[in-house]
Amino acid sequence: MPDIDEADESFPDLLRTQIRHGFTTAQQYLAAAVYFDSRRLPQLAGHAYDRSREHYGNSLRMVQYLLDRDLPVQIGGLDEIESTFESPRGAVASLLEIEQVRSARISDLAHTARTSGDYLGERFIGWFLADQVKNVAGMSTLLAVIDRADGQLFDVEEFVARETRPRPRTDIPAPKMAGAARN
Repeated sequence: MPDIDEADESFPDLLRTQIRHGFTTAQQYLAAAVYFDSRRLPQLAGHAYDRSREHYGNSLRMVQYLLDRDLPVQIGGLDEIESTFESPRGAVASLLEIEQVRSARISDLAHTARTSGDYLGERFIGWFLADQVKNVAGMSTLLAVIDRADGQLFDVEEFVARETRPRPRTDIPAPKMAGAARN
């Protein structure tokens, strides 16, 4: 879990720590993606590359939040990255554990913001907390699929291709094309 006693840390301090963990998570997903690519598992690799970009972007959003509030922020080193895995299942299990730890950290961030009366911080981190519920559920499902596939990685690849590709949003109207025929 978190590196130091959180009771003494402010929300911005914890957010700075989370930024480092977020960049580390992005690199960990990148390492897993390269592992999947080396095993000729393009769907798992693509999923891990996408998740790496997502974690990187989330970390940048946290940096921007601190900058927008005129709070100091610096980008430092990363935590250790695991780059070898015993199996594709082992890689996914490792990523699931990372997501679970990340959820606990973000939950601690939300708690700290709430108890310190930092309404803006609480609102900001709430989105990440909701997103983490989906991330943990998705990785848990992927691990269950791997276990049920009983070594048939083609079935896992098929599942990832079918279930993890971006779905079109139905709550946003489609943009009108410039120069399109008018009725």
